[in-house]
Amino acid sequence: MTIRTPAPALDDVSKRIVEVLQEDGRMSYAAIGKAVGLSEAAVRQRVQRLLDGGVMQIVAVTDPLQVGFARQAMIGIRAEGDTRIIADRLAEVAEIDYVVITAGSFDILVEAVCEDDEGLLDVINSKIRAIPGVVGTETFVYLKLRKQLYNWGTR
Repeated sequence: MTIRTPAPALDDVSKRIVEVLQEDGRMSYAAIGKAVGLSEAAVRQRVQRLLDGGVMQIVAVTDPLQVGFARQAMIGIRAEGDTRIIADRLAEVAEIDYVVITAGSFDILVEAVCEDDEGLLDVINSKIRAIPGVVGTETFVYLKLRKQLYNWGTR
């Protein structure tokens, strides 16, 4: 379990730092400082507070197809019992990269990234449906990804 410090309040400067990093996550603290009007040291401190508070992460985003994962799917899960417990179990599955508890037709939505259809079948049958409380699934296979952005959250 990750222990986070309380999330800092986001003033306009912190929001601008996030926006700059969303454009180029490898930008130096000095360059960010020039863009937002702060010293390199002040930017370094603010970025660290944003990271420690869980406001943002700095990660490399890959194209699953380019790194050998040809099958992606969103899976709707109907459940009985405490959906938080089931969601926690789903979050432990290596092939699942997104878990959200929802309201509506499904209790939980997950995104799975697999090497192929056999891998997806294994995730659904051996990992998802094996979790106590999962009563049904519906799989939405991705045919082509048309848009995927990570630049939201500061406005």
